[in-house]
Amino acid sequence: MRALSIRQPHAEAIMRGVKKIEYRTRPTKVRGKIYIYFSLGRYSAAEEAEMMAEYGIDDVACDDLPRGVILGTVELYDCDGGEWYVCNPERAKRLRKPTNHPQPVWFNPF
Repeated sequence: MRALSIRQPHAEAIMRGVKKIEYRTRPTKVRGKIYIYFSLGRYSAAEEAEMMAEYGIDDVACDDLPRGVILGTVELYDCDGGEWYVCNPERAKRLRKPTNHPQPVWFNPF
C-alpha cells in the first residue's frame, strides 16, 4: 500500500475527518486505501497556529503532534485536478516509522 506525505497540522485534520480534500499541484489516478505519513516538515509557528485554529484543533499543541510516522489510513476516492478527496480516516493502534525513505508525495513505506 502507498503512503502520502502530509505536513502537520493538515495530516491531523485529515485523520480527525475535518479536512476532506488534500490540495496538490497535479491530479492522481491512485484510488483506494492509502497510509497517511506525518512528515517532518514544518510551517512557521504563526502559520501552524492559524491552521490549528482553522481546523478547530485545540486539545493538543502543534508541537506535540506526531511527525515522521504513519498514524493511519484514509480512502482516496476521487480527484478533480489538484483536489484529492479523502474519507474514512482510521487511526492505527500504534505509530509506525516507515522502513523505506519517505518521499515528498507518494512512497512505499514498508
